[in-house]
Amino acid sequence: MQKELTIIQPDDWHLHLRNGHVLEKVLPYTSTHYKRAIVMPNLQPPVITTAQAQQYREEILAATPAEHAFSPLMVLYMTEQTQPEDVKAGYLSGQVAAVKLYPAGATTNSDAGVKDLEKIYPVLEVMQEIGMPFLVHGEVVDQAIDIFDREAVFIETKLIPIRERFPTLKIVFEHITTKDGVDYVQSCDSHTAATVTTHHLVINRNAMLVGGIQPHYYCLPVAKRESHRLALKEAATSGDPRFFLGTDSAPHLAHLKEAACGCAGIFNVANTMAILAQVFEQEGKLENLEKFASVNGPNFYNLPINTGKMTLTRSDEAIPLPKDVQTDDGTIKVFDPQMPIHWQVSAVSQ
Repeated sequence: MQKELTIIQPDDWHLHLRNGHVLEKVLPYTSTHYKRAIVMPNLQPPVITTAQAQQYREEILAATPAEHAFSPLMVLYMTEQTQPEDVKAGYLSGQVAAVKLYPAGATTNSDAGVKDLEKIYPVLEVMQEIGMPFLVHGEVVDQAIDIFDREAVFIETKLIPIRERFPTLKIVFEHITTKDGVDYVQSCDSHTAATVTTHHLVINRNAMLVGGIQPHYYCLPVAKRESHRLALKEAATSGDPRFFLGTDSAPHLAHLKEAACGCAGIFNVANTMAILAQVFEQEGKLENLEKFASVNGPNFYNLPINTGKMTLTRSDEAIPLPKDVQTDDGTIKVFDPQMPIHWQVSAVSQ
């Protein structure tokens, strides 16, 4: 049995850092392990312009431990008023890496999102022209659509028409949760990719619903049936360059998740690499972990592959769950994968 694995230092292509005191507390969990991260813009208020993205970047850098060489990659929150010229200038100057679509009401802090996709077509035309990635939260927001079907319906009614209209636009189908999502990405060429989260690889909807409501397994998009989890696991571990890591690690205070109307989000970045090593080992695909976590993402974003290394080691005994994060306002609970984890990160060199 393999006891050690060294890979290229990974990146996280979908991450929530929040701001203020929470940012300061959670950021070191990312900057310890990852060289870069695509930072989500759904703050309150959202990060809409290049100038706001740079202000947020400075806040992140100020909170980064001095010994960590971490590079946040900034994203603009797409609205129906987003200006094509600002998007183009931000991307060509290197200040902005992508633009994110949140359908209005789809997830945390998404009320300012897009309702009419045709209103953003001028921005997408410019993004296609300059090769700028378009990051998509792929769910429809319609009371008539079952929450477990939102992703599949989005593919048919929104994503396929966008792809037909903009055939060479670089699209990242974020945090896919279904076999439908896997099948769609696999049917596309290299202009389409998908991120897969840590938690969607190891839990299905039973984790959230069996034995009473389990709020710390509630996220958006919600976990689906076991058949969908297995499809995600097969895609992630396959080495296919169209799939790469986006943790979607989303910190919320425990008392806000355990409320009558609990927040959606799972804080998993503290133990993601250990969990991934366990999953890839189970599939007999440890040799593909580097592709998923360290190679496929930068290749899609046309960024250099990191020069640093990460070493993971395997113990015969299960490794304890990392301690929860303590903030001035309460606790942020670390994701429990509901299975023994025998791997841990033992070294990172940048």
